[in-house]
Amino acid sequence: MAVSMRDLDPAFQGAGQKAGTEIWRIENFRPVPVPKSSYGKFFTGDSYVILKTIALKSGALRHDIHYWLGKDTTQDEAGAAAVKTVELDAALGGRAVQYREVQGHETEKFLSYFKPCIIPQEGGVASGFKHVEEEENKTHLFVCRGKHVVHVKEVPFARSSLNHDGIFILDTKSKIFQFNGSNSSIQERAKALEVVQYIKDTYHDGKCEIASIEDGKLMADAETGEFWGLFGGFAPLPRKTVSDEDKIVDSHPNKLLSVEKGQAVPVEADSLTRVLMDTNKCYILDCGLEVFVWMGRNTFLHDRKNASETAEELIRGSDRPKSQIIRLIEGFETVIFRSKFESWPQATSVAVTEDSRGKVAALLQCQGVNVKGLLKAAPVKEEPQPYIDCTGNLQVWRVNGQEKVLLPTSDQSKFYSGDCYIFQYSYPGEDKEECLIGTWFGKQSVEEERVSAVSLASKMVESMKFLAAQAYVHEGSEPIQFFSIFQSFIVLKGGLSDGYKNYIAEKEIPDGTYTEDGVALFRVQGSGPDNMQAIQVDAVASSLNSSYCYILHGGSTVFTWAGNLTSPDDQELVERQLDIIKPNLQSKPQKEGSESEQFWELLGGKSEYASQKISREPEGNPQLFSCTFSNGMVVEIYNFTQDDLMTEDIFILHCHSDIFVWVGQQAHTKNKLQALTIGEKFLEQDFLLENLSREAPIYMVMEGSEPTFFTHFFTWDSAKSTMHGNSFQRKLNIVKNGGAPIIDIDYFLLMHGSPG
Repeated sequence: MAVSMRDLDPAFQGAGQKAGTEIWRIENFRPVPVPKSSYGKFFTGDSYVILKTIALKSGALRHDIHYWLGKDTTQDEAGAAAVKTVELDAALGGRAVQYREVQGHETEKFLSYFKPCIIPQEGGVASGFKHVEEEENKTHLFVCRGKHVVHVKEVPFARSSLNHDGIFILDTKSKIFQFNGSNSSIQERAKALEVVQYIKDTYHDGKCEIASIEDGKLMADAETGEFWGLFGGFAPLPRKTVSDEDKIVDSHPNKLLSVEKGQAVPVEADSLTRVLMDTNKCYILDCGLEVFVWMGRNTFLHDRKNASETAEELIRGSDRPKSQIIRLIEGFETVIFRSKFESWPQATSVAVTEDSRGKVAALLQCQGVNVKGLLKAAPVKEEPQPYIDCTGNLQVWRVNGQEKVLLPTSDQSKFYSGDCYIFQYSYPGEDKEECLIGTWFGKQSVEEERVSAVSLASKMVESMKFLAAQAYVHEGSEPIQFFSIFQSFIVLKGGLSDGYKNYIAEKEIPDGTYTEDGVALFRVQGSGPDNMQAIQVDAVASSLNSSYCYILHGGSTVFTWAGNLTSPDDQELVERQLDIIKPNLQSKPQKEGSESEQFWELLGGKSEYASQKISREPEGNPQLFSCTFSNGMVVEIYNFTQDDLMTEDIFILHCHSDIFVWVGQQAHTKNKLQALTIGEKFLEQDFLLENLSREAPIYMVMEGSEPTFFTHFFTWDSAKSTMHGNSFQRKLNIVKNGGAPIIDIDYFLLMHGSPG
């Protein structure tokens, strides 16, 4: 994209260089920075540009840009905000996703930046901020909607505003009432209480009474009577009238339009495919509620501005107030956008986009602008941490048919690829004894024994009242916690179980099960003595890799082999593993390039082999999803916190290298029993279009017994997960008691034991 300095507003210089939120208000059609003390405060007469910068674990910075339009903002100011958003994206290298946010119809992602809510105030810069200060003690009535984030809208203070479906907050001088419509959900009521807390803290200095009013509970208590008295006395509520928010948008066939000289021209095609879009053009994908503007990488800034204006005109002319405009740059399309197409190729090379970012940075640098942070940061080289105590007690069973056989301590870290295993690890947690029960599936294990292993492990978890975390682990995809528990782990070829033996006999497959006196080659890997593995591979030269060390034995002869790309630490691990695999034999060290003839003879002769380290799926930035089983949908919870985990629900924490299924105490029993299956379905459906491995580790964690390797993704308060009651009752206790969770003593004693 061609960029000139006259296109870039000085207010955006230096923006997006570090993680966080930055906000500008449009004043006289120019962006003016908003002081951090005013973040979250929006005026109905204004337009704003909001930049969210996220630091990814890869070291890169990701940007989302939103422009928010108050209900009373002028069309010219709204247009200026839209154009300035395109300019800001250009200043950041042309890769941000851009969202149009209209007051009352904001995206959940936008609202998540300002939890628990935004409550726009009347007025704006054009009117000199003439919001009415003298009405500070005026009574306000708000309606709240949303299960994960809350949309708050002020409505007239009248009985006619109330209905059975909504949740209403009545803010008076001395008390805040929350009225829960009889048709509202527990989770919605709990989220609305966060708004009550916000109003109490923001407008009452944290000093006022809180009352909860249940729809249908007539004059049973004083607070209910007081509430209805403010409306002139109790009377039956009217049926809810259909508002703009409730109108169901007609199903809208997805239409692809090419932007030609400011006009949206339909693209004729039998089906939507990626090849329909040219990198030199801009396109509009009209999906009804969502209108996407796709901007080719080789388009000019004025092309992108024209496409944005065309999209604005499209929804303005068809009276679609709820439609959201989302602008995307080629190569950085969102999952939702890509899912609209019947076919979409794998991700394009990032090298091209890095090049465009570099060109922008170079151009700005020539103009004397500080470009620090514009280029991709160096990846952070960090060893993953296990977040689990490694001094606990380990028991391991091999699955044999429908039974499990306890292994002696000397054999419990030696697994066969044709078998399945169950392990139980009890260890000291932060404030209680914790337990992890896992199932390990060998690559060559048979289906019957996999099913049996799952059933046996699940019964163990059930017998512990679901207080143990549970894991599915597949050979070759083991998580860091698994390796840390076993410390020295060995995978052997073949299997010992009846299921495996019967399978190879039926198929007339030669039994290649490891024998101590046979020829065997092991690849040694790991990060240290507390995390090292020896994996048996085919005993041929092509199994070697210059980035690893190996152990080769045949009869009484033992070789160690060090690849040219290995370190002294790698070579030390070989000696440690040798003490386990062949403790009583002297080895013959071999260096890559100077091997003996006998070494090559054992491997059946020389051949080419790899040199690049075997890559594992890196841990990505975690994402939290709420699961709705009735329709098979998952909904992402943006900028999540512990408070987003509702006790009635099941959530998936997706870390890319592994996933966690969190199960609330009050989730349906059927869902508790199917939690790990739910995790498997998440991987199978691949909602994020990431080509997720079906063999990624899956953990199930139960509310109240979350292990540290789960809680470290949050700012965690263990008292919150040991409270009693449903989500609403818990939150009400916190709000009424000044933020202190009320702990369920019986549950606490069950989890922690009696102090006596």
